[in-house]
Order: sequence, then C-alpha cells, then structure tokens
Amino acid sequence: MYNDKDLQQAVMHELEWEPGVRASDIGASVKDGVVTLTGLVDSYPEKLAALQAAKKLSSVRAVADEIEVRWSGDSKRPDADIARAAENVLDWNITVPNTRIKLTVENGWITLEGTVDWQYQRLAAEKAVRHLAGVRGISNQILLVSKPTPTDLKSRIEAALERSAKVDAKGIKVKILDNKIILSGNVRSLAEREEAERVVWAAPGGCEVEDNIQIGF
Repeated sequence: MYNDKDLQQAVMHELEWEPGVRASDIGASVKDGVVTLTGLVDSYPEKLAALQAAKKLSSVRAVADEIEVRWSGDSKRPDADIARAAENVLDWNITVPNTRIKLTVENGWITLEGTVDWQYQRLAAEKAVRHLAGVRGISNQILLVSKPTPTDLKSRIEAALERSAKVDAKGIKVKILDNKIILSGNVRSLAEREEAERVVWAAPGGCEVEDNIQIGF
C-alpha cells in the first residue's frame, strides 16, 4: 500500500509510461487514496487514457477528473461538422442500433440519447464517437430496455466472474433484486472493479447495476 505522497509519484510514473498521454500536461494530487487529475490535453482520447492509467494502481480508491480538452487551432471543429461525423460513424457501426439513438453537439460535447437492448451497444455508441476530431467530451444518456430476469441470473454472473482472468471473483458478492444486480466485496484496483462491472453488464436480464465494491483488502 502507498501513502498519499508515494501514490502521487506512482501516478505520475504511470502517466509517463502511458504512450497515449503527454504526462507533462497533467498534474496529479492525492488525498486519502483519491487521485485528482488536472491539466489541459490535446484530445478526448488522451484524457481517457490518463484516467485509465491512474485507475490501474492498486492503492487508488477513486479518480476525480478535472482534465480539460483544448479546443483551439487545428483541434477545433464546428458543432455541425462534429454532429455529421458522429452520425456517419454510428451509421457504419454494425454493433450500434443507430436508428434508436439521437445525438446533439454543443461546444464540442456530444450528448447521446435513446434506448438499446444491451450495455455493450450503449458503450459501443460512445466508443464510436470518442475519437472524432473536435470532441471535448461525451454525455452518454442512452437507456437500456427492460428485459425478463432469468431465474439463474446470480449463478450465471458468478460463473462469468470466475471465468474472467482480470477479476478475483472470490472477493465479489452478487445479489439480485428484481432486475437490479448489486455487487459488493473488495477488489485490488479501480480497473478490476470496472472489469467486474463489464462482466456483469453482459448478463441477460440486468438493466441496472449497483456497484458497492470497495477498493483494497
């Protein structure tokens, strides 16, 4: 376990090790295991890469995002151009039911709305537009359509967690309440917690996940 000072240095080293991030543009502060990242970056993907890099460290309990994306010079695009580009990439993405998704763009921020059947479709829509030039951020407000909950949903989720090489399933407990999946227990890092969520969202019948997993043992 790191103390806050050592963790701050570890975060900066991790940012320097991340090829998609220019660490000199980003500052990191730590208090009680909560990392706050600040600074200006050239693109939205660089911001996401910095956040993900910080989440990999085992002593990080949470990450506060105060990174801003520069929007000037060659990176700036009119909202109408971003909207057209976003519509095109959604049209060409076979994973996304694009006819059920609406988008708006304001000052480089894309808002996605609509309904889909699966969480992976919701995430695929967001992933499809995040690398477009001029994008400063994404608000994903796409909703999942409610589906019947299988009687053996809990055992299916537990088996899926055990199959995942990135998750220590022994530290996670699963509870089903109507169509809500409730997770609790402990994992080693935020990245592992997010992987557990990803595995659970793939389960048939779950339209809501309540993640109460704690970081650290």
